[in-house]
Amino acid sequence: MDEIEITEIDVKDIRFPTSLLSDGSDAMHVDPDYSCAYVTIKTNKCYEGYGLTFTLGRGTEIVVQACLTMSKILKGVKVKEIFSNFADYWRKLTSETQIRWIGPEKGVTHLATAAIINALWDLWARIEEKPLWKLLTDLSPEELVSTIDFRYITDVITKEEALKILHEKKLNKDKREEILLKNGYPAYTTQVGWLGYSDEKVRELCKKYLKQGFTSFKAKVGQNIDDDIRRCQIIREEIGNKNKLMVDANQVWDVKQAIDWMKNLIQFNLTWIEEPTSPDDILGHATIAKELRTHGIGVATGEMCANRVIFKQLLQAKAIDFCQIDSARIGGVNEILSVYLMAHKMNVPVCPHAGGVGLCEMVQHLQYWDMICLSGTMKDRMIEYVDQQHEHFENPTVIKNAHYMPPKSFGYSTKFKKESIINFVYPNGKEWQRMFKKGIFQAPDN
Repeated sequence: MDEIEITEIDVKDIRFPTSLLSDGSDAMHVDPDYSCAYVTIKTNKCYEGYGLTFTLGRGTEIVVQACLTMSKILKGVKVKEIFSNFADYWRKLTSETQIRWIGPEKGVTHLATAAIINALWDLWARIEEKPLWKLLTDLSPEELVSTIDFRYITDVITKEEALKILHEKKLNKDKREEILLKNGYPAYTTQVGWLGYSDEKVRELCKKYLKQGFTSFKAKVGQNIDDDIRRCQIIREEIGNKNKLMVDANQVWDVKQAIDWMKNLIQFNLTWIEEPTSPDDILGHATIAKELRTHGIGVATGEMCANRVIFKQLLQAKAIDFCQIDSARIGGVNEILSVYLMAHKMNVPVCPHAGGVGLCEMVQHLQYWDMICLSGTMKDRMIEYVDQQHEHFENPTVIKNAHYMPPKSFGYSTKFKKESIINFVYPNGKEWQRMFKKGIFQAPDN
C-alpha cells in the first residue's frame, strides 16, 4: 500500500428511466428517474475504487461537478496516508475552507462527499482483497474508531466510549459472523408499494414477494387518505395480519397533519411511519413519535438526514424508534459508523434505507458490521430491499428466502458493468440517445 497513489478521479452521471413505469414513485417524488453520480478513483498501480451517491435524475450533473471540485483534494495523495488517518482526511474533505461554505456537511457537497468516500472504502477493501463488511469487521476497535470524526457528537458519544463498546462486543464475534454467513440478514420489500402502481399491480406484487419468503412490506402513503386506506387494506388482505406492514410519507405532512392522518391508519397494525414530516424537524418528529407510540406505531427516519448532528438530535429527543441510515446521503462510511454508535448507545435499532441505485448493494455491508461488531443482534432490524437496477452491478445483491446473503467479492459492491455505463451514462449513453430520438424523453439543451 505504501506506493499506491491516487492519480485520477473520474465522475459520471448515470441515469435510469424509472419514471416510465412509476418505479420509485411516492407522495413527494412523483416521477423519479433513479440515478447516481458515479466516482472511479484510479491509482498508479492496478487498483481502482468505485463509489456513488444516489439521485433522482435532474440535478445529478450538479453533484457530478461537486465531486470533481472536491476530488482535487485527493489527487496525488498516497492511499496509506488516507487510510492510516482516515478521520483527518474525512474532515479535510468536508472542511475545505471555501467549499464548506456551500454546505456545510449537507446538500450537494455532502452527497459528493459520500460518493468520494464510498469510492475510497471500496478501494481500501479491494487492496486488502476483502468485501467491505469483512474489512470493517477485521479492523481492531482502535483502527475502526480512527476513521470516525467525533466532532459535534461528543455530548452523546466519545472516542473513548466507542472503543469501550467495541471491545466489549468482541466476545462471540466469530459465532455471529458464522450465523450471518449461514442465514443472511432479514430484508423487507418496498417494491409492492410505490404510489403510482395500480391496485392490481399491488396485489400481484404482494403475492410474488410472499412466495419469495418476505414477511415485511412497506407502502407509500400521503397523497390521499382514502387511497391510502384502500391500498393498505389491499396489502393486508394479501399478506395477512401476522406479517409486518410499514408506511412511508416521504416528508409531505405537517406535524398535526401527520398525527391525524396516521390515526386513520391505526387499524392496519403498522410497525412504523417513515418520514412523516420535514427531515430537519427534530421536535416535530418527537411530537409525532410521542403521540403515535400510544397507538403502537413507531417513527422511522434518516434517508434524508443531512449529517450525524441531525441524527444525534433525533436520538437525543427520542424522536425516532427506528434509525434509517443511508449509504449515500451523509458523508459515506466514516460518518455512518458514528451514527451506528450513537444509535447503539441510545438503544435504537438501525434499519437502513436502501431504495435506490446501489443502496441495497452498499448498506448490506454496514448492517453486517453492526450485527457482528456492535449490536450483536438482528432483533427489530431489517434492511430495505427494492428489486431494481441490481443487474447493472458486477456484484449485485443476492437475496435468498428474503435475506441478504453476505457478498464474497472484494470491495463495496459498487462497481457498474461496462455495458451499463455505455448504455445509461447521461446524456450520451446509447439508451438515452435512443429515447431522445423516439421522443420518450426530451434531450437536454446543449
